[in-house]
Amino acid sequence: MQVLPLADAYGRVATDLRVSLTDRCNLRCSYCMPAEGLDWLPNDDVLDDDEVVRLVRIAVERLGVDEVRFTGGEPLVRRGLVDIVARTRAISPDLELSITSNGLGLARTAQALADAGLDRVNVSLDTVRRDTFHEMTRRDRFDDVVAGLEAAAAAGLGPVKVNAVLMRGVNDDQAAELLRWCLERSYELRFIEQMPLDAQHGWSRDGMITADEIFAALDQEFDLTPAEEPRGSAPAEKFLVDGGPATVGVIASVTRPFCGDCDRVRLTADGQIRNCLFARNESDLRAALRRGADDEEIARLWVIAMRGKAPGHGIDDETFLQPTRSMSAIGG
Repeated sequence: MQVLPLADAYGRVATDLRVSLTDRCNLRCSYCMPAEGLDWLPNDDVLDDDEVVRLVRIAVERLGVDEVRFTGGEPLVRRGLVDIVARTRAISPDLELSITSNGLGLARTAQALADAGLDRVNVSLDTVRRDTFHEMTRRDRFDDVVAGLEAAAAAGLGPVKVNAVLMRGVNDDQAAELLRWCLERSYELRFIEQMPLDAQHGWSRDGMITADEIFAALDQEFDLTPAEEPRGSAPAEKFLVDGGPATVGVIASVTRPFCGDCDRVRLTADGQIRNCLFARNESDLRAALRRGADDEEIARLWVIAMRGKAPGHGIDDETFLQPTRSMSAIGG
């Protein structure tokens, strides 16, 4: 079977597939969606389990994808998640297979996911203060996230990674505290600059906490030195903490973009290909699936979709427009 690389016009090849399984979420993080939530996709619009697995198989077998991450929304609210993971693992034993989650359901599913073939998890946790967690997520579920992280570690879903966003005037004074908490538990922490992907379109560059501010906050308590391992296409710049071996990462998508090394492609829950997180155009694979297209045609449509990828996200361009879909609807 001929492999058609997912190459764009600038020489980048996508090998990392992010698959959103749902746009639904059981938190209401202030930097993502409004308190009242959003209008969810109609059930008939969402890819079913067989459709998800088929598209992943095409990506792996025909398009050279070697890493798959299931996202949302919150992927743990997808009833068929464990089965989807098991069927994806059956496609190839060599796939790097992970999920990005808010951690709420991990305490009861971590072992089943590990048994199904999941390699690791990324869990979003922006604070280790219960009151700040409630303020940011609008839910009193901090203990559930902590239990989920512990369950993931116990199930061998490591390295367990924690993703954190700092918000000005909310938790921007807690960077060192959060890192210390993660170091004590052997979790790998990665700070992420807030990106213009909120449903409310309230993001502003002046309001976000930058990578430089994150470094300044951490430098007050820790000695950070660049990790020797090559970054490659990884979104996080990694730093040794106090000489290592523990590390902390910073994903500076806005102030230190890494578009030139991007190897990611995204599949939304309703079957649309997004060749960039910030793209305003999508390519419909669901329609092809449901009209009976064979694997070769779907692979060809996917290749075409990737050729139109822009050289960069363009956030600094005065003509930049935020995507119409928010992060919860795109998938991380």
